[in-house]
Amino acid sequence: MKKVIKKAAIGMVAFFVVAASGPVFAAVGDQGVDWSKYNGDYGNFGYDHDKFAFSQVGGTYGGLFVDQATYSTQVASAIAQGKRAHTYIWYQVGGSQEVAKAALDRYLPKIQTPKNSIVALDYESGASGDKQANTDAILYGMRRVKAAGYTPMYYSYKPYTLANVNYKQIIKEFPNSLWIAAYPNYEVTPVPNYSFFPSMDGISVFQFTSTYVAGGLDGNVDLTGITDKGYEGGNATKPDTDTPATDDGKDANEVTPSEIQKCMTVTIKFSATNYSTGQAIPKWVKENSYKVLQKSGNKVLLDNIMSWVAASDVQALDTGGSNSTGKTKTHIVQSGDTLSGIASNWGTNWQELARQNSLSNPNMIYSGQVIRFTGDQSGATARAYTVRSGDNLSSIASRLGTTVQSLVSMNGISNPNLIYAGQTLNY
Repeated sequence: MKKVIKKAAIGMVAFFVVAASGPVFAAVGDQGVDWSKYNGDYGNFGYDHDKFAFSQVGGTYGGLFVDQATYSTQVASAIAQGKRAHTYIWYQVGGSQEVAKAALDRYLPKIQTPKNSIVALDYESGASGDKQANTDAILYGMRRVKAAGYTPMYYSYKPYTLANVNYKQIIKEFPNSLWIAAYPNYEVTPVPNYSFFPSMDGISVFQFTSTYVAGGLDGNVDLTGITDKGYEGGNATKPDTDTPATDDGKDANEVTPSEIQKCMTVTIKFSATNYSTGQAIPKWVKENSYKVLQKSGNKVLLDNIMSWVAASDVQALDTGGSNSTGKTKTHIVQSGDTLSGIASNWGTNWQELARQNSLSNPNMIYSGQVIRFTGDQSGATARAYTVRSGDNLSSIASRLGTTVQSLVSMNGISNPNLIYAGQTLNY
């Protein structure tokens, strides 16, 4: 989601009023994250106490549809880790109910989270000059979400909402349905800062930072228990439709340490303290997912970090079934995409994408272009490193056992002095 610094401030009293105004849910005060394709195939949590994740299924940019290839695996990943998985749709429909209808017709059948789970409409760009038309388009979408058996929410930030939407109409029909972002800066923020809570009625989820961890991750807090929807009693509500992502996540959640095998994707548990060598495991390592390259006894060797970890210290995110050879993926290029970024999401490198798509100049891709990749997802591919604050190419190259020249070449870097926290580098 788009990140902006919000300036509205209110005391913590508002939080307790909101949280205490309805029934008591187990989820009140729970923290969680939200993901798009930029969080990779399996997403990433910031802390052991995170309880939920919102994944983007796709969306419309004024009528241009962009599906998120990462959606199903992210949903399965969240459920595999025992988290509550929800969905959001990028909803750049302006004031057009025609565009809104096309978006809902396309994406509601693709929802993989359980029945009654949240389906939020992300309305933060492309508003028309007609405030009522914008509101009507949003309400149309939320009614469609509710009719499909899900819990509708509206996501945005306060200044944009006040300028473009009659939000009190929304909460009159859908009480406590707002998910609002507001944060004072881009410093790492592990807990909500209620001094910057957006003073609006009807907020159930507060997105309090885009830098939940170093490198960037959205952090959210549930104020009313709404993220329990679809998971009452701790169990996902059985949907009327087929949801293979939910089923895959449940299967992965049941994998025991003895059943961890080569080619599975795993994450290191936050409770893990040391590699098999005895060295301490940094927190940032636990925020990501890894392929199992080998298994030896009760230890597994993980790609990217190339370290052995006790099998009891990892959690399976899949059962290895998604690693079949010859599987073709497609991606519709969006504004801001790079070939190296697309490649990183698919566990390959930009050179291979350039070859498979006959791209004479890999720096020239355009919005709407279709990029395809066919390959062995479990084979040897480029590894990826996420740039952290304070990094430079020289220190990264030294850490990864490569050279600055190789990093520049593999990632199409025009200025080696310009890298940024959160950037993904293949090596």
